[in-house]
Amino acid sequence: MSADVDRAPYPHLDVDDDELSDDQLREKYAPVCIGPTWKRTGDGGWLLPERTLGWQVLGWAAEFLSGADGTGRFKATPEQARFILWWYAVDERGEFIYRTGVLQRLKGWGKDPLAAVLCLVEMVGPSRFGGWDRNNQPIGVPHPAAFVQIAAVNQDQTQNTTTMFALLMTEHFRKTYRVDAGVELIRANGGRSRLKAVTSSPRALEGGRSTFIILNETHHWIVGNKGVQMYETIDGNATKMDGRYLAITNAYLPGEDSVAERMRKAWQDVQDGLASAVGQLYDSLEAPSHTAMTERVLRIVIDMVRGDSFWLKIDSIMKSVLNSSISIQRSRRMWLNQVVAGADALYEEADWDNLRDLHGELKPGDEIVLGFDGGKTDDATALIALRVRDGFVKPLGIWEKPDGPLGDGWQVDREDVDAAVHQAFRVYSVQAFFADVALWESYIDAWSREYGDELSVRAGSLSAIGRDMRGSKKELTLAHEQLVGAIFDAAISHDGDPHLRRHVLNVMRAENDYGVSFRKESRESPRKVDAYAAMFLAFTARRELLERGKKKRKRTGRGYFL
Repeated sequence: MSADVDRAPYPHLDVDDDELSDDQLREKYAPVCIGPTWKRTGDGGWLLPERTLGWQVLGWAAEFLSGADGTGRFKATPEQARFILWWYAVDERGEFIYRTGVLQRLKGWGKDPLAAVLCLVEMVGPSRFGGWDRNNQPIGVPHPAAFVQIAAVNQDQTQNTTTMFALLMTEHFRKTYRVDAGVELIRANGGRSRLKAVTSSPRALEGGRSTFIILNETHHWIVGNKGVQMYETIDGNATKMDGRYLAITNAYLPGEDSVAERMRKAWQDVQDGLASAVGQLYDSLEAPSHTAMTERVLRIVIDMVRGDSFWLKIDSIMKSVLNSSISIQRSRRMWLNQVVAGADALYEEADWDNLRDLHGELKPGDEIVLGFDGGKTDDATALIALRVRDGFVKPLGIWEKPDGPLGDGWQVDREDVDAAVHQAFRVYSVQAFFADVALWESYIDAWSREYGDELSVRAGSLSAIGRDMRGSKKELTLAHEQLVGAIFDAAISHDGDPHLRRHVLNVMRAENDYGVSFRKESRESPRKVDAYAAMFLAFTARRELLERGKKKRKRTGRGYFL
């Protein structure tokens, strides 16, 4: 298994797959391993934590729990066992190394059965640090007042985990811990320990005294079903009780802004040095992005990506993946555990994320161009700057309708937007400004009157700034293809702004007689692309500026300040 997060094929394997042996194909398509579960030490052994409650957890589960099919005794696969050892790893003070976690695996791997085992461990098992033994190893003890929750955005998802409890709980378990198992609530130890399934009602969750929470199928947790709000409530509850939570998920759909996507980005930001480490265990085993979708390669890759989940039948999975009536993008997410965009998405995550400049920033006085796309109520409004000399992209403002009750009756603050435009002209040397005229004609006219004579390139014959996006389809399409080419060729860069990123990944391809234009998912879709539209306008302004050549700007006496 590979310990690399990003890997390209080995140069000596960069030949036709038919010329490679099966072992060479395993090397060429080795899975991307995120997290410690599949990491090895220098001598080839498994990398294991120095101190962990996991050994006692595994022993306890083998004594008190049945197998996932309700027979025999529970026995973790080696892969599951290593994950448990890391999830319960502690430092020299006995504090958990990981406060939160994400377990991302392909469909059918066994995430729900493992989550059910952890829930029972957390309810009555040795899940908390209780001191050190004579070998200076941690001792596990039960939580004195455990309140375990299985959270999901609908009841069916919670049942994926809760239906496992009846199979896992042996008679020995029930008698030892005096278990009273109801449909939605399991009590033990005279009611001091509880386990409950909850769905997407953030208000009902508010104030809960949770000690451990499973977040089920977080790739489905989005703003529209209150999944994001539920996640934020759960984090607050766990923090208050010094609790922990673990998300189980398949690969998410980029651009949906799901909780799974947010947790992955938070982990990536830590790896890139953009955020402080807060104790998140992220564990995923994914097919590499260059995986060839041929029968021979798929058979080898699926065998590696399934890990130790031997019950997954490779032939059955291949029939699904190769079924032409099923979206190949969906098959990649479900069965290869790859984070890939939908069939109509214009960009993959890597297309945009690889352009991030960790040290990039605009400085006062920089020569820039501006792009603007304005909404009023439901659509977003965005002002995007693009530096002339190198194509560095920076949002100067993205205004969007808030989620929940705050969004009722919301309208964009036009004075705030107007102030951002004036601030841009004060701070930077604006060479061109292209703004979509829809809904903002009066403001654009005012900006044109005030700043038009200073601009090196006019947006149109009728306005120095106004650009009608409803114009020539051919012109717009050809201009957009140049932006697509710049992104694919890494000819622009950006600072990683999450709002702009979301809008970029929401963009759908719109093919016409002249090439590839862009669109949002549907007219009513909440997945906005307005910031991308503003960036397109800024890119177009820069292209026309460079093609026509800059003229000398008039002096205005304005100084540069922040």
